[in-house]
Amino acid sequence: MTVPDQRLTDQRLTDQRLPDQRLLAVNQGWQRAETRPGMTVTVDPHDRISLTSRHLLLDGVPWIPVSGEIHYSRVPRASWRERLLLMRSGGITVVSSYLIWLHHEPVQGEAHFDGDLDVAAFVRLCGELGLAVVLRIGPWVHGEVRNGGFPDWVQAAPVEHRTDDPAYLDLIRPWFARLGTELADLCGPSSPVIGIQLENELYGQPGHLSTLKAMAREAGLTAPLYTATAWGGAELPPGEVLPLYSGYGDGFWVDADAGWDDSFRQHFFFSHDWDDVGVGADVRGIAIGEAQARPRDESFPAATCELGGGMATTYHRRIVPTGETIAAVANAKVGSGSAWQGYYMYAGGLNPRGPEPVQESHATGYPNDLPVYDYDFHAAVGAAGQLSASHALLRQQHAFIAAFGDRLARMPSSLPEIVPTGVDDAATLRWALRADGDSGFVFLNWAQPHIPLPMLHNVRLAVRLASGTVELGSEPLDIVPGTIARWPVGLDIGGARLHWATGSVLTMLDSETLVLVADAGGDVEIAIGTEHDDGVTLYRVDGEAGGRLTIGEPDASVTIIVIGRLDAARVWVLEEEQRRLVLCADPLWTDGADLVVRASARPRVTEWWNDGWHDLTFTPDGSAAHPAAVTLVPLRAAGAPLAGYGTFDGRASAPGGQYVADFASVHRLVGLGEPASGCRRELRIDWAGDVAELLVDDVVVADRFWDGTPWEIDLDTIGGATGSSVTFRVLPLHRDSPVRVPADAEDRRRSTSGALHALDAVTLTRTTTWHHPL
Repeated sequence: MTVPDQRLTDQRLTDQRLPDQRLLAVNQGWQRAETRPGMTVTVDPHDRISLTSRHLLLDGVPWIPVSGEIHYSRVPRASWRERLLLMRSGGITVVSSYLIWLHHEPVQGEAHFDGDLDVAAFVRLCGELGLAVVLRIGPWVHGEVRNGGFPDWVQAAPVEHRTDDPAYLDLIRPWFARLGTELADLCGPSSPVIGIQLENELYGQPGHLSTLKAMAREAGLTAPLYTATAWGGAELPPGEVLPLYSGYGDGFWVDADAGWDDSFRQHFFFSHDWDDVGVGADVRGIAIGEAQARPRDESFPAATCELGGGMATTYHRRIVPTGETIAAVANAKVGSGSAWQGYYMYAGGLNPRGPEPVQESHATGYPNDLPVYDYDFHAAVGAAGQLSASHALLRQQHAFIAAFGDRLARMPSSLPEIVPTGVDDAATLRWALRADGDSGFVFLNWAQPHIPLPMLHNVRLAVRLASGTVELGSEPLDIVPGTIARWPVGLDIGGARLHWATGSVLTMLDSETLVLVADAGGDVEIAIGTEHDDGVTLYRVDGEAGGRLTIGEPDASVTIIVIGRLDAARVWVLEEEQRRLVLCADPLWTDGADLVVRASARPRVTEWWNDGWHDLTFTPDGSAAHPAAVTLVPLRAAGAPLAGYGTFDGRASAPGGQYVADFASVHRLVGLGEPASGCRRELRIDWAGDVAELLVDDVVVADRFWDGTPWEIDLDTIGGATGSSVTFRVLPLHRDSPVRVPADAEDRRRSTSGALHALDAVTLTRTTTWHHPL
């Protein structure tokens, strides 16, 4: 059977013409006195990191960390540096990673920490690049890994797993000791390791978390912050761990024919409720909503470690979150008072190859079948190092946090007087205020997937600060679907007072230069005044093209740069000794004294300085070439697919490897060339079907479930992928296969008579890195 269409469009949701009334948010101030938890103060203090009930501090200054998950054991060691630099240029300040026990010690007593598994080298590299680290040591981590990351010999042991059973602790103790041997010298008061997560998604064992913390410290695994996941009503040991939350706009942990669950939809709203009872419910064997949500422990700040930076692709439900979806959830959390923005995943990867598959699957007792190798996650940085649309949208938010985080961390979140009645409310604007005294930021979220939102007309926004009420906009506003905004109110800039602006704050280049980004919709209005002139002057800047506003008076010298919508996806803010504003369409980062771009042809990069945009010149590391078609030599036509390959817990199972080998079409890829110094071969396959595999010398080295998106592969990380050694095979997708694919992919399946099978294009691009001295 075909899964019902998930596009739950309500045709009544056209334009909403609201009554001309003012929507008001009142700055409520902090509702509790600030306190200092014992963590970071009396237990494993750090030279730079400390903590209050409201925010973290870096060198004594309020700080909002931005953490991104990358799994060193899922990324080739040769790619670590570039991935981390792309994370840093995207605004990530903290790197988090699971330490997946199964990857390191599949055979008891034979733990490996070499090559891609050299976690100490990974931590040292993070420190070298100025990135802090959170180690998620488990020992159970989930991470879509077989046994949740337990080696088979641990999973098979006759013990009460994930408890204080002495026999179970006896299995963990040598593993923690081995981690201590690798990492203890990299922990401590001056180290880049600022956090250690204990276990993962453990719900009713607070005493066990305390035991794991003691065992980790005994092994030398110390950090100023000990954390634990708090979603799903988790009971945590009071004062022992910093609770961390999640926020996914959609997920694979519901059935293929399930709609868009409320537990996903809630994350597009501003709220002071932080629990999410949906994440991991299927692994717990319960229905979403069966878990009882637990109020946040307000002795700690509101913090996240798993905002959905993408989504894993399971066989039964193949989610492709848009960049807008990911950015909207992140924006909602900042406006709701987040003191820590943490993404899972921020950089995708591939499962390591070995004698046995290491992914979670029906065969290993999990409710979801995943690809054997693919863990791209549709993350901001994909498995092949490519950037998704979310990278650009998120780095705008992260640039804002880098520039204003010390102020934002001091600002409590206040919800407006009129709030949506529930997750079905598509007529009430979703917005919030973070403010302290007479300044702050208004956050708007009028974006969500699956169910279209209407245009909102005649919206009048007002905020009440200590000095009075400020109304935004010279006239009632039209809020366009897709609006994800952070508007400034009451900012002092270079002797001028920015009363308000209807463009999102990006950064401050210096004390007199503010940068805004135009949001979806119209032009940007800026209301500004100076001490010399007590009045307020209103300026309007074109929202498409952007522009520059300069105020030069005896008591004020202010420049406001507006990045128009035409350039918004190309803007980068580089946090160097002097903050830099750059426009570039290609992946970009800084490394030492160089500005670096990866591209197939000479990149066009412009930088703002001396009140204008200036082109930069770059020198390549190697010879690059424009994309070229790869010759496909058909070796075998596809056989007929089945409508289903079995089920587990009511969910469709993936076809077995032997079925794919016997019935998939097979094609040889000719023209892939050889590796070349300074270059990278990037293969892009546009295809349609059910399951695809890439083989080298008839051995499967990569795989993918079709979700309507191209498959991008870094050939130079795959040994032997040269000449005519590479083949590609595709198993067609049956019309009645009970799997969920995105709406556009479903349209293609329905428009095809018979099974869906297509190879639309295969292209090879050689890229190189281009350098410009800073």
